[in-house]
Amino acid sequence: MELFHGRPQNIDGLSEREIKVYEFLDSLGIKYDRVEHEPAMDMNACEEIDRVLGTTMCKNLFLCNRQCTVFYLLMIKNDKPFKTKDLSQQINSSRLSFASSEYMEKLLGITPGAVSILGIINDKECQVKPLIDRELLDSEFIGCHPNVNTASLKLKIADIIDIMMPATGHEPVFVDL
Repeated sequence: MELFHGRPQNIDGLSEREIKVYEFLDSLGIKYDRVEHEPAMDMNACEEIDRVLGTTMCKNLFLCNRQCTVFYLLMIKNDKPFKTKDLSQQINSSRLSFASSEYMEKLLGITPGAVSILGIINDKECQVKPLIDRELLDSEFIGCHPNVNTASLKLKIADIIDIMMPATGHEPVFVDL
């Protein structure tokens, strides 16, 4: 794996989803490093990617309430355990569960294995509430997928919160897990 700065020179063969992420980040002047890799379907597959990027990949969980009327995208450190009860109390939403892949595709324009905070660029109606574990604020950078699981990006957490989210109309909610 090789570390690259910015978008690929040649976008032939890249998905529209991935290209859209690069165009969006570039339009906002957000700098990022990138690595291309085999499909990473779980956090164990991200160890080598983390080493090359020099950061830790975030665990991104797509959640919803019992009625599937309110959706959340939670960012936490990849090695941190997650208990729905701890989060439910903080956001006043009982009976949280993982949202279906159908909602993931419909609202974020992504598929399982490629979930990342960058999916909110596709949520034009702001139906998904981004949740960020405060512990992530201790890190300068995070690693995440550009809406595909065959590449990973290193981004400043401050750029995500201060530039990207306002540009998409999303307001992060900070939680303590």
